[in-house]
Amino acid sequence: MVVPLTRTLYSTTAHASGGRTGTVVTDDGRLELRLAPPRKKAPESTNPEQLFAAGYAACFTSALAEVAGEFGVDAAAARVACQVELGTTDTAAGYGLAVTMTVSLPGWRGEDLLPLLHRADAVCPYSQAVKGNVPLTLRAEDSVPAAG
Repeated sequence: MVVPLTRTLYSTTAHASGGRTGTVVTDDGRLELRLAPPRKKAPESTNPEQLFAAGYAACFTSALAEVAGEFGVDAAAARVACQVELGTTDTAAGYGLAVTMTVSLPGWRGEDLLPLLHRADAVCPYSQAVKGNVPLTLRAEDSVPAAG
């Protein structure tokens, strides 16, 4: 189901040329990058999957901070790793993505943190954009001092 915006809070545009071997630049010029395919080791280049992972990780971190605050939890020290996999699928498109979000928060056990991750997933705009299209695995890692 497509959910339309009721109000735009921010808008940006990125311009790409040359596909995976070209460039991308934002309309304000603050981001300008050379692109290379994921398997090609090109100095000073990135690829769309890295850009997606970076954006999703940042967005999810903000969503986590927001929902944690609702429970009186400070999530400013959370560490969020967004792994994006590009692979083949058994669909007409032939290609797809899969995402694993791994999160730790100092002083927290993974099992206690996991409900916050599910809540963050429910409000994160990136999560909403990929829901039903991209497999997402949420992992909460322990980040408590070892007993000893």
